[in-house]
Amino acid sequence: MAELEDKAPQPLKIILAKGATALVLGLLIMLLPTPENLTPEGHRLLALLVTVVFLWVSEAVPIGTTALFAGAALILLNITNAAKAWAPFASPAVMFVLMIIMFGVVLNEVGLASRIMYYLLRFAGTKVKRLSLILALGCTITSSVFHDATITVIMVFAFVPVFMSMGLRPGEGHRLPMFFMLLIPLAASAGGFGTLLGGGRNPLAMEILQKFSGGQLKIGFLEYIIIQFPICIITAVATWAILWMLMRPKEKELTGVNLPDPGPMSSAERGVLIIFIITFVLWFAGDLTGWHYSVPAALAILGFCTPGWISFRTICDKFPWESWIVFGAGVSLGVAMLDSGAGRYLAEVLLPLLDGQNQFVVYFGMGFFGSFLSSMMSNSAAVALMLPITLPMAEMMNMAPQTVAMLAPMTTSFIMLVIGCPPTIIAYSTGYFSQVQFMKVAVPWCIALLLVCVLSMMVYWPLIGFTG
Repeated sequence: MAELEDKAPQPLKIILAKGATALVLGLLIMLLPTPENLTPEGHRLLALLVTVVFLWVSEAVPIGTTALFAGAALILLNITNAAKAWAPFASPAVMFVLMIIMFGVVLNEVGLASRIMYYLLRFAGTKVKRLSLILALGCTITSSVFHDATITVIMVFAFVPVFMSMGLRPGEGHRLPMFFMLLIPLAASAGGFGTLLGGGRNPLAMEILQKFSGGQLKIGFLEYIIIQFPICIITAVATWAILWMLMRPKEKELTGVNLPDPGPMSSAERGVLIIFIITFVLWFAGDLTGWHYSVPAALAILGFCTPGWISFRTICDKFPWESWIVFGAGVSLGVAMLDSGAGRYLAEVLLPLLDGQNQFVVYFGMGFFGSFLSSMMSNSAAVALMLPITLPMAEMMNMAPQTVAMLAPMTTSFIMLVIGCPPTIIAYSTGYFSQVQFMKVAVPWCIALLLVCVLSMMVYWPLIGFTG
């Protein structure tokens, strides 16, 4: 697994200038009068959030140190107590991401990643255009059934050895690996809303809708697929097209790739593959077992290491700890946004601006707000925050609550910051792109996919009779 490589140190005056800018921005927000419907803790959190996001995006200091600073600042500014500030770093979602990234190390070390890549290239070929389109479709479609982090870790670490064999190392600014390392997580994230299995935000949105309607509005498993899944195909092609326009590599073909026939599977490969299959079965059976999805993942790590197929020390040595800590900080800040009332304040201030607008503007505005929230907290948390506000709004504006509920898991799939979701954190851990490079692609991608989805739902949903 490729590690985040140390970059050349920035001049001290640049570091000081970026740090001072972040501090001034935070202080300016802190000095503004606190609005009546915002708690003092929420006010301080918004000031801290601006400071931390600027430090992350500018990469003034290593992102891992900024992440730890964010946790400490939550305590220092009396936004929350120490237990609540640090607990999200080991929350179920963060621990799941830790174990999923460990899966990537295992795949790479036992040789399964190279085997996957060998068969992928045999099927899709080495032409960059064809390969990337098939990859985008594959990542999006499979992520509608499996967890998007799982698909990302499999594909990312299947491609990394290929780029290394081509002499394209992390941190050197090569466009070809950057294109693929951005395409994989964005395509995977774009498919998570396709079925109820694709992510926790999907059943959560349906649960909130049912409670809001007093049990009158229910959307079943198959009905959900009919409504959402076809739009996944559109988001897959749109993701590929947008990245092809913004990040098209100069290479027409993957050249110099030496992937010999892997031959028969080794005992380690067979064992790891069997454990993977069992893990997927346990994830699918989650409703029957009642297990959190981190439990099968932990059992899988135990299963990989106990027979000696890979040592846990090797996993820890190869693990990109910095990226995992950054994700933990993002979850911690997201929890603080919910607890302090800062998220609700933003919703109450911004969403009423949509009142009286036409249907397209309302859908796009709600979707953009969901994407904005999802960029700074988990998409499930974003859905939990926005739907209790947007559903009553929809009713007041004579809009169908069902359409607003189905919009939420869709648009919270699109994020603008690296910290927004596990797939982007996993891809970032390879070191092939910076946060600034990510934002240059992710922001236009997010806006474009919101437009694509809103237009798709306004055209497709009436065709199938889903108009509320």
